[in-house]
Amino acid sequence: MAISRDDVKKISLLGRLRLSDEELDRMTDQLGHILGYMDLLAEVDTEQVEPMAHALDVANVFRDDEARPSLPRDEMLANAPKRDDECYLVPAVLGEV
Repeated sequence: MAISRDDVKKISLLGRLRLSDEELDRMTDQLGHILGYMDLLAEVDTEQVEPMAHALDVANVFRDDEARPSLPRDEMLANAPKRDDECYLVPAVLGEV
């Protein structure tokens, strides 16, 4: 599948990328090669291949969610530029406080 320079220009506009004429030419060539490879992959017979979500068998790798002691509040707030006795103080972003 070929891709035109105008297609690449439109894609760069959608991606909010400002490409020079040289970059547009290079991206057109590179994307053309990528799409050509995709066409090649489309020719592979996958009739007997089962759909899969991952190439490897993956088991749950998360640890159990167990409560553990945390740092003391004073120690956590020690390097905060602004704080009160309990929390970090940050500028309000949604109206008045």
